[in-house]
Amino acid sequence: MKFIAIIPARYASTRFPGKPLAVLGGKTMIQRVYEQVVGVLDDAVVATDDERIYEAVKAFGGKVEMTSTAHRSGTDRCWEAYCKQGSEFDVVVNVQGDEPFIQAAQLEALKACFENPATQIATLVKPFKESDGLAALENPNSPKVVLDGEQQAIYFSRSVIPYLRGVEREEWLKTHTFYKHIGIYAFRTEVLKEVTSLPQSTLEKAESLEQLRWLENGYRIGVGITDIETIGIDTPEDLEKAEAFLKLKIKNDDFEF
Repeated sequence: MKFIAIIPARYASTRFPGKPLAVLGGKTMIQRVYEQVVGVLDDAVVATDDERIYEAVKAFGGKVEMTSTAHRSGTDRCWEAYCKQGSEFDVVVNVQGDEPFIQAAQLEALKACFENPATQIATLVKPFKESDGLAALENPNSPKVVLDGEQQAIYFSRSVIPYLRGVEREEWLKTHTFYKHIGIYAFRTEVLKEVTSLPQSTLEKAESLEQLRWLENGYRIGVGITDIETIGIDTPEDLEKAEAFLKLKIKNDDFEF
């Protein structure tokens, strides 16, 4: 199978304007993300709607496509960028442009999901640890996932799922393995085309989670499990934390970066 990474990157952001061009460890964020995926998959391309990002990617030698400013989501932007490629791929991996610490092992876990012919879409989860604490488990900004016996997603929720009846909440992390969703997706190419035309669904509106639209429409979402913590950057404060994290990892020589 052939895999291509498409990295949606917008300049406009309410909480962090110009985020893809923010500098992390001497390189722009978008360059960091690009370099983490190129070589792991068969190809990689940035999909942007801004000339500044376009020129920045060209400057470091990356592949980039200009896309419409009217897209509702990164998924739609990925499809337009894919359609502009001169060759065909079996799977499109949507890598968020603010995930500069994504690791090769995580991408390989995504790829492995497609060894199951039933998998149409793939994503990643990380088991919550007891040391994470109840506050992390109950954080609505950290969606949870339940899986079936074939490691396919049954449901995603901002609430804690499943509910452990008869068990004190303080004991939940000791009693059951809960899964934290990591927001990276891979689509069989024909499925990516299909999902971009789906209207918003009832569950998606209720939880504000796009992946519920796909489940409601019958798509099978395979799930890869990783122990690697992905650090997304949503604000300038997050960037400061990322700088400190990067320096520590480089000092300890324990990070593929």
